[in-house]
Amino acid sequence: MAEYKLLWTYTPAEVDYIAFLASLAPSLVRSMECFPQQGDSLGARLLYAFQWTYERRFQRTIVIGSDSPHISQEIIADAQKALDEADVVLGPADDGGYYLIAMREPYDVFSGIPMSTSVVRRMTIELAARRGLKVRLLRPLFDIDELPDLLRLAELLHTDSTLAPATAVHLASIRSLYDHNIADCSDAASLNLHRANESLQ
Repeated sequence: MAEYKLLWTYTPAEVDYIAFLASLAPSLVRSMECFPQQGDSLGARLLYAFQWTYERRFQRTIVIGSDSPHISQEIIADAQKALDEADVVLGPADDGGYYLIAMREPYDVFSGIPMSTSVVRRMTIELAARRGLKVRLLRPLFDIDELPDLLRLAELLHTDSTLAPATAVHLASIRSLYDHNIADCSDAASLNLHRANESLQ
């Protein structure tokens, strides 16, 4: 896999994001770089991210969100390779959006797209086609928007924790606390039921 530089883009701008990253991964924070998002909408902020990297002479930019921690390095490598021929690379999400978008230049494939809807991917592909851009799709993946998605991720990471080791540990600890609380509630319910059945003497 080709080398890449990991950048974080965050909002709101006044947050000390480097301090936050240091709390998550102290040993890696020196190799991390971040910049604030700009724009009034998700589409505008995505476009700005591509403009920011392009102005700093990055030849390829791959943008992923924090709601897909199980994206593998293999998928990132596939996106890099797809940019050899495609102008826009999308990782299709199950909900009609995309979990990844990659470009070599900051093409505006965001304007007029109602983000966070089931038509995002289709409309993005249509807009790219109208602009004469070649689109390549990667393998589909699910992202984490609601509780069923989180449960699905937990099952996936239970099978293969290497996809997102830190997330797998965190979800396992949550599951352990949940199971413990359920057991406590069951014991309490049994105790209350026993007391209810005692004779009133």
